[in-house]
Amino acid sequence: MGGGGQQTDRIAGTNGRFGTYTWEEVQKHTKSGDQWIVVERKVYNVSQWVKRHPGGLRIIGHYAGEDATDAFHAFHPNIQLVRKYMKPLLIGELEASEPSQDRQKNGALVEDFRALRERLEAIALMLLWYFGTGWINTAIVSVILATAQSQAGWLQHDFGHLSVFKNSRWDHLLHKFVIGHLKGASAGWWNHRHFQHHAKPNIFKKDPDVNMLNAFVVGNVQPVEYGVKKIKTLPYNHQHKYFFFIGPPLLIPVYFQFQIIQNMITHGLWVDLMWCISYYVRYFLCYTQFYSVLWAVLLFNIVRFMESHWFVWVTQMSHIPMDIDYEKHQDWLNMQLDATCNIEQSFFNDWFSGHLNFQIEHHLFPTMPRHNYWRAAPRVRALCDKYGVKYQEKGLYEAFVDIVRSLEKSGELWLDAYLNK
Repeated sequence: MGGGGQQTDRIAGTNGRFGTYTWEEVQKHTKSGDQWIVVERKVYNVSQWVKRHPGGLRIIGHYAGEDATDAFHAFHPNIQLVRKYMKPLLIGELEASEPSQDRQKNGALVEDFRALRERLEAIALMLLWYFGTGWINTAIVSVILATAQSQAGWLQHDFGHLSVFKNSRWDHLLHKFVIGHLKGASAGWWNHRHFQHHAKPNIFKKDPDVNMLNAFVVGNVQPVEYGVKKIKTLPYNHQHKYFFFIGPPLLIPVYFQFQIIQNMITHGLWVDLMWCISYYVRYFLCYTQFYSVLWAVLLFNIVRFMESHWFVWVTQMSHIPMDIDYEKHQDWLNMQLDATCNIEQSFFNDWFSGHLNFQIEHHLFPTMPRHNYWRAAPRVRALCDKYGVKYQEKGLYEAFVDIVRSLEKSGELWLDAYLNK
């Protein structure tokens, strides 16, 4: 039984009758209020569910009309629990003649990647069985990380990705505690932004990290568009210079600071707001015993200023120099490899970046515990070699320089289009 439409939706949802669909039919349902996704060849109508999705409505919307199988597995550690919520949304499956992947994606590559994911999950279980969960090491690392805001940022990142505990409820609780009470930020705000970034990295209109400000133009496409349209919010041909003044110094103390507060109030994230308030109460109770209120506020902003530099350089070294474009509807592996690169492993690099120097592995397997990235890396590299997918790795200094070079190149593209097109 083919065909889409509202009537089919109602029949499937109320009478338990299911249809078979072609990719062409699935891809008609991509608009707000009418969205279908495909997971493991099953077709789901998520039009209303998106409003109740714990990860936010946008992240599902980014996969409307597409195969979301790999994203589904990447973001949900407890698959069986999630399937219970998906049953009422099931409206059918792909026709037998339809390929499992949409838009001419490489089916062999996708299947090999999924096999790799299953092997890695088996290896992880064997390691847990043999070595245990390492509570002593975890406690020591947690104490060390919590001594600095930057390292607490990497720690909340682990909890936010549900990669620490078997029971995700503990991850959620500790995430709120670390990002709220230790950092003065919002778990809800972070989830909304960061999961979209992982779902569609470096994709305009879908990744919030490349949609943030008009202060910069990035990649090879946006600069030309802005130039042709004569958009000149700032002199972008000098962005590689003013980046040092308005990028790393201001992202956390100014932009994120105000955005977080606005987001919590606008969206009614009152629990997050209470955690955030507890951070400020604790901070000022501690430091006003040694400083005046004015000096305590100054100290707070100095710490944020330093943390912002650390955060920007670490997070952007793996993304800004990479491909930044509009939606291409790629498979999970190619999409992530186009948008990410790794930084060479060393004791310092691992510590400095919170193991996000393994950005490729982290993006492919976002719920994987950070200490397993190095084990996954050779297998991921071998899979990339097999299919001719470029696996990039560079030194830390080279990665920092590439950020500036990339901004300079994008600025030149903008200037040429602005003056000549």
